[in-house]
Amino acid sequence: MYLILVNYVKPLSVIDELLPAHRKFLETNYQAGVFLLSGPREPRTGGIIMAQAGSRWELAAILEQDPFVTEGAATYEIIEFKATRTGKAIRFLLDGEC
Repeated sequence: MYLILVNYVKPLSVIDELLPAHRKFLETNYQAGVFLLSGPREPRTGGIIMAQAGSRWELAAILEQDPFVTEGAATYEIIEFKATRTGKAIRFLLDGEC
């Protein structure tokens, strides 16, 4: 499992212009089962994405396709972790691993 920290490096005016394309990128990866949860940070300095992927390198290759990245508007920090506990609402994410 991966937690991705999205950090904006360009002004919000640029981010806002790229949002429709970024949202399409998110939807594609939700449909593919890679992204599990996402949203903006407060204050609005970036975002958070929770993902599952075959490997860190596979995930990094996917993230390189985000318009935020291709346009140099944001950077990503990928944090890999092993989820061992959840609340009842998202227990299915452990897929029988606990």
